[in-house]
Order: sequence, then C-alpha cells, then structure tokens
Amino acid sequence: MSIKSDLKKEGIEVINQLDTLTVNSLAKNISKKLCNTFPNYGLNENELFIKLSRLNMFIAKMPEGMAEANYFYKNSSIYFNEHIPMEDIEEFAIHECIHFIQEIKDKRNYLIRMGLCDCTEFKIYGLALNEASVQLMSSKVNGIPKENVKYFGISFNTNSPSYYPLECCLVSQLAYLVGEDILFKSTLQSDDTFKYEFAKLTSRKAFITIENSIDEILFAEEDIIKLNNKIAKISNKNKKIDDMLNKISELKNKIREIFIKTQNLIISSYFDSAFIRIENLEQLENYRKKLYNFKDFIGSCDNYTFFNNYYVEKMAMLEHKYNILENGGIETAIFNKNSNEKKIYSLFKKIRRILFGKNSQEEEN
Repeated sequence: MSIKSDLKKEGIEVINQLDTLTVNSLAKNISKKLCNTFPNYGLNENELFIKLSRLNMFIAKMPEGMAEANYFYKNSSIYFNEHIPMEDIEEFAIHECIHFIQEIKDKRNYLIRMGLCDCTEFKIYGLALNEASVQLMSSKVNGIPKENVKYFGISFNTNSPSYYPLECCLVSQLAYLVGEDILFKSTLQSDDTFKYEFAKLTSRKAFITIENSIDEILFAEEDIIKLNNKIAKISNKNKKIDDMLNKISELKNKIREIFIKTQNLIISSYFDSAFIRIENLEQLENYRKKLYNFKDFIGSCDNYTFFNNYYVEKMAMLEHKYNILENGGIETAIFNKNSNEKKIYSLFKKIRRILFGKNSQEEEN
C-alpha cells in the first residue's frame, strides 16, 4: 500500500509541506528540550538535531477526534492538523519526534518496534502503554501542570488532561511503582527493561494483563470517536443514531470497568508482592509511605472503595509485622480480636478523612 493510500485510509489530506527553515527551527528547539529534560538517557543534542531535521513535516486536514499530529514511519513524516496555530506546533511535534527516535525498522523498512510497543506480523502489543509513556514524557518536556479531570465518571489528577488521560493515569501509577526514569529510558531506547522490572516486582502474568487492558481502553476510545464521527454525518435523528448512542454508552461503561479492574490489579499485584519482601523496619516504613502516597495517583469513581479497604487491611498487617520484626522475628504479640477490630475501625475512619479530605486537619508524616 502506498503512502497516499495509507493517508487516505486515515482520513489525512495534505495541504502543504513545512519549509526547511521551520523544520530546522523545530528540530533545534526540540533537541535542546529533550536533552535538557532527559540528560541521562544517552541523547546527544547535535546528533539529535541532525536526525530530527531530516523529518518531513506537513499541514493536513484530519478527521474530527483524531490526534492533532501524527507520525508516519513509512515515510518518516509528521502531519499536523490544519487547525493548530503555527506557534503551537512545537508542543505537538515533541510527541511525534519521540516516536521517530523510538522506531526500529528491519531491512525492508517494516516497523518491528517502537518504544514499549512490539509489532509482530499478526498483532501489536503495548501500543497504548507506549503512547501513554510518550505523552507523559512530552508533558514533562512541555511543563504541563497537573490538574483534576473527570472522564467517563473517573476522577483523577494528570499532567495530560487532553491526550490519553486514562491511559496516562494508569501508566503514571506504573512509573511511580517502578521508577519514572526506568520507564522513560526504556520508552526512548525501545528495550524491555521496564517490562522486565515490573514483571519481576509482580509477575509476568500481571504485566501482560495490565498491558492488554490499557490497549483495550485505547481501542474502545477509538471506537467512540468513530461512532461520534458517523453520528455527526447523519442529519436526521433516527433509530440508527439511537443504536450508536447506546453503543457509545456501553463502550464508556466498558472503559470505566477495565480502568478500575486494571488499577486494582496494579495495586494488589505490586503491594502484595512487596509486602512479602519486607525484612526489616526500614523496608516496612518505606512500604507504608509508598502505599500511602499511591493515593495521589489513583482514579476514583462513585462507590470506589478498593484502595481505601486495601490500605486499611495492609496497615493492620504492617502493625502485626512490625511487632514480629521488633522482637527479632519472634511472633510474641497476642492477638486480641476486639482490640484489633477497634484499632482497624479507628484507622479506617482516619484514612477516610485523609484520602477524601472530610473535616480532617490530620497530616501523614
């Protein structure tokens, strides 16, 4: 299939090509910003400038709901939506330039790897994981501040409020647990370090399930965009529109369900495994802080109680483990059911005030 056919299939219609001076200016600024933001990732500003300056860049008409910019690996080109003001193009170009840096092709010019995304003959794995990680990197380069948003009934804080917000929320959780540097370096250098590290801290099965689930969210969002575009082309309200609206509602519910299940799996798979590895009081305290601070990364919806309940359960388990470690590994604490239940209930109320900010002046040290 030709490039022209590929673009037509995506609904992209080229208007004009950016001139060499503009491309060089973008390449220079982006190279500098990437190297300044990620100084330890093996990037060389001059080499990066030369590489990025060879990119072809075009202004094009794009379908509603599509990304404002798109990188096509087959002809090493970036296509920008015609609605983007020229002064804002650089912001969108950063994400696509990272894709260009990531790509690994075979001798036939076929894409076999792009960051955390593996391209096989029959299926692509980790597409959403890679897109979210690249977007988090781009937001960091652009200095986008965090803000509270709500999508499909899920509320959370993010520095990517407009692009892949749900995917970025989940990947931010992974970055917090494994390490942002490990995630970003692996994303940029297109290796499996991050995947192996997360699987080692949890399990290979957990990682594959999470990776596939984030892909499912992305594909469901794309289906919603396609349905909305179809609805926009129908002038009169009819049963077909009602069917599509019902389908969109089903997809939104599906996305919310997948998101919550994936978030819960991230929490339980990591912190269950980490709890088993606690061998001293310092590790116990680090575990406590890490679990407590995870509240800043979660997405929450009506009646969501999993994290709150999980935290309460783990605090009770940590108290018991603390007693054992303090006594040199000897389990001397006598279990008192009524006393323990009172402690848990008291702790539960305190945590609810901390997590949900209801009439609480308490702070966690």
